[in-house]
Amino acid sequence: MTIETRRLRKRFGSNDALKGIDLTVPEGSAYALIGTNGAGKTTTIRILMNMLAATGGSAAVLGVDSRRLGPDEFARIGYVADHQDLPGDLTAGRYIEYLRPFYSSWDRQLETSLIRTLALPVDSRIRTLSHGTRMKLSLVCALSYHPRLLVLDEPLGGLDPLVRDEFLEGLIQQAGDLTILISSHELAEIEGLVTHVGFLDAGRLLVQESMSNLSARLREVRVTLDREAAPPSPLPVDWLQVQAIGNVLSFIDTRFSETESHQRIAASLAGVRGIDARPMPFRTIFTALAHAARSEGA
Repeated sequence: MTIETRRLRKRFGSNDALKGIDLTVPEGSAYALIGTNGAGKTTTIRILMNMLAATGGSAAVLGVDSRRLGPDEFARIGYVADHQDLPGDLTAGRYIEYLRPFYSSWDRQLETSLIRTLALPVDSRIRTLSHGTRMKLSLVCALSYHPRLLVLDEPLGGLDPLVRDEFLEGLIQQAGDLTILISSHELAEIEGLVTHVGFLDAGRLLVQESMSNLSARLREVRVTLDREAAPPSPLPVDWLQVQAIGNVLSFIDTRFSETESHQRIAASLAGVRGIDARPMPFRTIFTALAHAARSEGA
């Protein structure tokens, strides 16, 4: 595994920001760490990057304890975060020149390609660049030395749609064997990139699995009945957001199976005339999981 944590905890005063999370990021995956503000995403990433000390548990990155990450490991890790500090008096091009000698694997051809793809103004001073353009500069600097791991902490926040598309285009072009860990609220935009997902809520990792599995087991279901619809009692534990309107009962099935789900519906409801089960976009999946977490914590 490229990243692995065990019972990772972090406390700030009396606040438990992380409550024993077991995070596993497979090699070659594009792993999205999602959750609302304050869920613990940035805290997790800062511990992984040895920018913050954990209160308990362990974290390993590229097979090394995160507390012992050194120059050899950081030469294989790219890191891009919202509001990174960059030397404002340097031009973007001069900053790139400054970084090159630190990485033996720096690829000038790749650097040039990324600058062109992202339309980066290399002659402009960094302090004059917009937030989105500074993020593009950070991506060029993080990808040009072919890191094994790219860590992106809320990289899309505040970017206009064009800059966001250019940023993701530059990222997708270089994905290949690269392992990516990304935290982001821009769920719809990263859906085509992500292979795995972890859902953090209030410091707990509630869901962690591949997007293919998650997309397969969550479905928006509409059941048409021959009478006025009413939710069954008791409700199946794997049905979320159950609503009855007229003769239609709708819900999210979190354990969908073409055969078994139909059998469970037939056993729970009388007079079933039709069942329509549809795949869910990433944002809707996230919203459903967040609502479920809030209901369980209420």
